[in-house]
Amino acid sequence: MATNIIMPSLGFDMTEGKLANWLKKEGDRVEKGQAIAEIETEKATVEIEATESGLLQKIIVPAGQTVPVGTILAMIGVSTSPPFPPLLKRSSVSGEGEGSKGDRGEARIKASPLARRMAQEAGLDLAQIKGTGPGGRIMERDIQAAAPPPPRPSPVRESGGQGRERPPTPLPRAAEGRVGVPLNKMRQAIARRMTESKTTVPHFYVTVEVNMAEALKMREQLNAVASDAEKISVNDLVIAAAARILLQFPNFNATYRDGALGQHPQIAIGIAVALEDGLITPVLREPDKKSLKQIAAESKALNDRARNNKLRADDLGNGTFTVSNLGMFGVDEFIAIINPPEAAILAVGAAVKRPIVADDDEVKIAPMMKATISVDHRVADGAQSARFMQALKKLLENPVNLLVN
Repeated sequence: MATNIIMPSLGFDMTEGKLANWLKKEGDRVEKGQAIAEIETEKATVEIEATESGLLQKIIVPAGQTVPVGTILAMIGVSTSPPFPPLLKRSSVSGEGEGSKGDRGEARIKASPLARRMAQEAGLDLAQIKGTGPGGRIMERDIQAAAPPPPRPSPVRESGGQGRERPPTPLPRAAEGRVGVPLNKMRQAIARRMTESKTTVPHFYVTVEVNMAEALKMREQLNAVASDAEKISVNDLVIAAAARILLQFPNFNATYRDGALGQHPQIAIGIAVALEDGLITPVLREPDKKSLKQIAAESKALNDRARNNKLRADDLGNGTFTVSNLGMFGVDEFIAIINPPEAAILAVGAAVKRPIVADDDEVKIAPMMKATISVDHRVADGAQSARFMQALKKLLENPVNLLVN
């Protein structure tokens, strides 16, 4: 019995993908959930996992090939048999080098997708380059430092028989005199999608201030008895609250397309993660059905995989709502651009202590957080958005309700 591994869809608009690298070779034993290949997208390299345990019987699509979504990439022969030591032993004795090749495959070099592409184009060996990114990851700057300088362009002779030489046309320069720098693929994708969003989606914005005193107090109490993996961040509280409110306002968990509004049956919240090369939004699935501890643990895992270029196919694409938090950078307030085809995005600033007038008319100090929702005006109006933000504010100011599933 064989199971097919197919090219997955990592987003609403993805029609094809590039098989960047095979982490296993034909005949290798693979376990369910084990990474066996990498797909290269515009923003990240994503791991494909084995859906069953067995032998990687046949690789159909070689590394480096781009194929449509749904294409069969490989076949796994489902088996409960253990690995085959005789085969491994025969490979190591034969002198064909298979053992050392497999070792190199297991100890993969950490490098960003852009760095891998630049190294390949420049003919550089990644093993000879020292990475300066997180965990020794090789970044774009490392390839630039290792690459030889480009050859100087030859002067161009003008026509007319005068024999004069004119210099090549320079790159466009910014006002301060710096040479223009081409965008990497991640920034190109961001530029294209954000331009599409701002020019085709009618945005409007609603902001509220949230008193985070009770939420921060509850967070401190929960974290005092939580493991490191389950410690709750302010962003986890916001995600949990947004998921609950989306249940009450399904139009904000929808997509406008071809004159109709399609409400999504599940909630999938994209979490904006800043990387050195740009921004990526891995997706937390069904947070409305999860506890705060589960949300915290899964959010941390998504962030770690995004920063270490270890995202899985299910981590990307098909988000229905996005939360973008710049509070950790000391930002008080900002507005975000909707990530199409979603209908809204929530921008969250820092909780800043400042004086407020309490219900008893006394002036008190409280940690106040500004949150702004950007909404597609085709799916909701100002009054609906105001009610959404009122409900979010009420839940965050009475956070004990987040503990009740």
